Amino acid sequence: MGSKTQKTKEGQGSGSKGAESLLAENAVPAVVESIVGRTGSKGEVTQVKCRILQGYDKGKVMRRNVKGPIRKKDILMLRETQIEARRIKGKYSKGGA
Repeated sequence: MGSKTQKTKEGQGSGSKGAESLLAENAVPAVVESIVGRTGSKGEVTQVKCRILQGYDKGKVMRRNVKGPIRKKDILMLRETQIEARRIKGKYSKGGA
């Protein structure tokens, strides 16, 4: 019987998948300006408006969904700044009778 050796791929630094996307050096800071409301099937997600502090979209105000405790003037570290969360649908429309 032959020796059992495990083949490994060359160039793999760490064994975790997607580790490079989780690094803090790729994240962009944003400050929470206002809390829009609660969303999610059980209300576990908070929708906030935040202002981007650095990077390509600096100064842009965007809507994001945040899971966990959050309040005004908190700093969020965003992995990407291109995609904005959808608006929360209200029960009543503006200007309707």
